[in-house]
Amino acid sequence: MGRRVLLKLSGEAFADPILGYGIDPATVQRVASEVAEAHRAGNEIAIVVGGGNIFRGVSQQAKGMDPATADYMGMLATVINALALRDALEHAGVGTRVQSAITMQQLAEPYIRLRAIRHLEKGRVVVFAAGTGNPFFTTDTTAALRAVEMGAAVLLKASKVDGIYSADPALEPGATKLHELSYMEFINRGLQVMDTTAITMCREHGVPIVVFDMTVSGNIVRAVIGDETIGTVVR
Repeated sequence: MGRRVLLKLSGEAFADPILGYGIDPATVQRVASEVAEAHRAGNEIAIVVGGGNIFRGVSQQAKGMDPATADYMGMLATVINALALRDALEHAGVGTRVQSAITMQQLAEPYIRLRAIRHLEKGRVVVFAAGTGNPFFTTDTTAALRAVEMGAAVLLKASKVDGIYSADPALEPGATKLHELSYMEFINRGLQVMDTTAITMCREHGVPIVVFDMTVSGNIVRAVIGDETIGTVVR
């Protein structure tokens, strides 16, 4: 029996693995094929995409810009990624809809909660673009919000590391991987994996979070079907 999940894909999920930016067709196809496989196993999948591979509101490119304007540019970047992912998923044989929190009717449906739930019930994948539609909110917070709104069983955060560590493993070689921690532990440790707003929202609504490494082939499928050995669980 499948379940409904919210998968958060950062802009890195679309980028060229060497350059780290832009949209790499092979990378997008790999992600789409894994989502398609998990979907065929009977799971309902909603996806929130980031835009950091194209433009990030807090990046070097955004220096000197009005912060709200920079954030809106980042939101538009997520729409480009969402369209790329929809195209790849449709090629993989999965009916997919993009819903944007910023209205652009020629490209995507507007975000309508009940319509999104109906798409999931009818066996379609729904990709949420343009964040919450508001500046100053991260796509992690969007993922938490949509997970709660969709009634998802879990928020799956796809990252480039295989879970949450006691410290940044790149800076501290002795850092150890944590297999499970509570929401409050996450907040009290000041971990940078997700922002506190997202964690707090998941905590208030009892949505567990799994942080896992999407660069390992097969991990997206394993995360969706409920294999918690591949990452760190926050609950």
